[in-house]
Amino acid sequence: MEQFSDVGSVSALMKADILSEALPYIKRFHGKTIVVKYGGNAMTDVKLQAAFAHDVVMLKLIGMNPVVVHGGGPQIDDALRKLGKKGEFIQGMRVTDEETMEVVEWVLGGEVQQDIVGHINAAGGQAVGLTGRDGGLIRARKLKMQDINDPKKFYDVGLVGEIDSINPAVVRALQDDAFIPVISPIGFGENNESYNINADLVAGKLAEILKAEKLVLLTNTPGVLDKEGKLLTGLTAKAIDELFADGTISGGMLPKISSALEAARSGVNAVHIIDGRVPHCLLLEILTSQGVGTMIRSH
Repeated sequence: MEQFSDVGSVSALMKADILSEALPYIKRFHGKTIVVKYGGNAMTDVKLQAAFAHDVVMLKLIGMNPVVVHGGGPQIDDALRKLGKKGEFIQGMRVTDEETMEVVEWVLGGEVQQDIVGHINAAGGQAVGLTGRDGGLIRARKLKMQDINDPKKFYDVGLVGEIDSINPAVVRALQDDAFIPVISPIGFGENNESYNINADLVAGKLAEILKAEKLVLLTNTPGVLDKEGKLLTGLTAKAIDELFADGTISGGMLPKISSALEAARSGVNAVHIIDGRVPHCLLLEILTSQGVGTMIRSH
């Protein structure tokens, strides 16, 4: 009988052991939809881009249905800087005038989306890029943004939209035909106007409509942190309300946590806010018991 004595063989055995440990998760999530919000460092670091594409393709090949919704804040800011414009934010939402909306459309729906599609295809997948216009996917209306401290006060943030409805038919058709949808968070209104929609909100609503098993939000932090900077690995709706009230959750994390909580309350089995700076964070979160972030439950 052959003896496994060298380091390479031990490594191979360890790999086999790790793969066998993934089997229960593969069985549990086979055929299930996983909506992934892709953004932050994971989108701008070359090695992390390749790792993310690899993870998405692997999930598809072992029988899951990944759907990618992407952001692109840094890329939009870079494009605006080149035009001599500076990004403005209110409560984590980008103020979007007509010129900024044009930039958002060509950066998100063009450059960023096609970059992601290219990486997934290079990793052996079949990705297809969509915006809210494709197949009437995302109908939107102008967002009336309420002040978080004063419910009587509203902000005009321009061509920022909130979701009227999502028609998932085109996404389901692609999923059923072995494709991986890559969605830019751009909606359209009743007069064919374009709206910039927060990608976390789109991912959350899409996860609800598709009855996703999981919603995974990639961030530039280890997850949701308390005021001492310690990771909160599990959160309930009640705990989140307390974190909102005392200011622990603020800025860009507000729409992320709000959409995560809404998805959890609307039937998505598990919502994860994970560290996109960790290579292969998707596989770690979905196929192992180790987890790399915060899980949110409705109660």
